[in-house]
Amino acid sequence: MRDTRESRLLLVLLIAVAFALITVDIRGGEDSPVDGARQGAATVFGPIESGVSAAVDPVGNAVSAIRDSGDRPDRLAALEEENAALKARLGSDDRSRSRLKQLDKMLKIAGQGQYGIKGAQVIAIGAAQGFSWTITVDVGANDGIKRDMTVLNGDGLVGRVTTVGPDTATVLLASDPDFTVGTRMESGDELGFASGQGDRPLRVELLNGKAEVKKGDRLVTFGSQADRPFVPGVPVGVVSRVDPSGGGLTRTLYVTPYAAFTKLDIVGVVVEAPKKNPRDTVLPPKPKPTPRPTVTVTVTPSAEAPVDGQNQQEQ
Repeated sequence: MRDTRESRLLLVLLIAVAFALITVDIRGGEDSPVDGARQGAATVFGPIESGVSAAVDPVGNAVSAIRDSGDRPDRLAALEEENAALKARLGSDDRSRSRLKQLDKMLKIAGQGQYGIKGAQVIAIGAAQGFSWTITVDVGANDGIKRDMTVLNGDGLVGRVTTVGPDTATVLLASDPDFTVGTRMESGDELGFASGQGDRPLRVELLNGKAEVKKGDRLVTFGSQADRPFVPGVPVGVVSRVDPSGGGLTRTLYVTPYAAFTKLDIVGVVVEAPKKNPRDTVLPPKPKPTPRPTVTVTVTPSAEAPVDGQNQQEQ
């Protein structure tokens, strides 16, 4: 397109329309007037994204072995069996070894928390419908996926499902500025709300402005009514900074999330919540403190100086 006055005006109008649609969508929530268009786009483009992913990823279908883990009575035993089968199928190249490690960690979280999950691969980043921090995964309504389901990986909370097509779904990442999740401090009942800040740490507002919090404290999801959109006990992150308490009603923390949102590959959609709250059992072991070397200074007494009488006798 030539750079003319008309083309510039058209570009400005398109940008204005885009932002107007985003505003309407956010305010509309589940009743958003553009939700139908979003689902239609997922129906049209989802199979294309999934097909491209399958074409460039020869081991992509291996993750389907864990998609039905939530339908078995003994989840932990089933997950261990499926994990062993996946190891045999995926081979030993670098790509496969990385995926096996991710699967191992995710299956461990699912077993510890007793979450029924559908395994999925990330097949696209971002969304054609907006400018949000989102990913597209290769499971959808045909796999039992519904809107407002929790998404996790082997590290912790990833996000929640926002749009579902027949074979794909869009996940809003916890790093998105429009994302909010209820949190609970480890080994306590201090509650708060974590919000995304893009590539910066999550911002958490604790409801208790006088809560005693320090760097290194950890948070998990508090859970939602009927476990949607969030199941309880999923690791969220580690406190990296605490704002000084100013006597307000809330207290602000900054939390480094466990999940690396720029390195997502294998994720799990929680299709069945645990029968009881796992609380802190899903958190990883605390890192052992690095021992500090101690320096012992030993003072060796010097030879005593001769007294005056001895000096005079020697002279």
